[in-house]
Amino acid sequence: MKFFIDTANLADIKEAQDMGILDGVTTNPSLMAKEGITGKDSVMGHYKKICEIVQGDVSAEVISTTYDEMIKEGEELADIDENIVVKVPMSGDSIKAIKYFSEKGIRTNCTLVFSAGQALLAAKAGATYVSPFVGRLDDISTDGMALIEQIVNIYTNYGYTTEVLAASVRHPMHVIQCAEIGADVMTAPLSVIKMLLNHPLTDSGLAKFLADHAKAEKK
Repeated sequence: MKFFIDTANLADIKEAQDMGILDGVTTNPSLMAKEGITGKDSVMGHYKKICEIVQGDVSAEVISTTYDEMIKEGEELADIDENIVVKVPMSGDSIKAIKYFSEKGIRTNCTLVFSAGQALLAAKAGATYVSPFVGRLDDISTDGMALIEQIVNIYTNYGYTTEVLAASVRHPMHVIQCAEIGADVMTAPLSVIKMLLNHPLTDSGLAKFLADHAKAEKK
């Protein structure tokens, strides 16, 4: 399973990259705003900085909601760097745009997916990635992992090459469950990725090893 980091924070991206486990980055307008990145030139420049840190795919989301505007904005984003993946929110115009982009060789990430039907349409249109939002479904008492499993099964049945990118991942168990189900990618904040490092028995075991070593050194 590929590990993407869901952020626009350059320090977090670099830290994940330095860990040696990072395969890509996902961003969105909210994450850009959180970092104080506003205005077209600043946003485009920030995407370029991200691409200079990470060797993998970087999802850059369009702000536009109509077909013609998505095409124009998506082509501009794709021109930033060869690793840019144009991220479009699920809608009728988005499906048309994904089809256009796929025919032009521009890779896409269909985001804000909350049903298997949406995921099926995105795959048929040629999306590179589809992003079901696990955590947001959990928030409304719906099983987000059940959707991931459903999409994985459908894509396997028909040989779709669209990768299932589990988004809105909130905690380590989401990550493990995605891996068990067979999601191609998961994207999460750095804090969630680092939580995978932790286990109380690891901490207590290391403390004992160090204590025993210190006693042996005193003899």
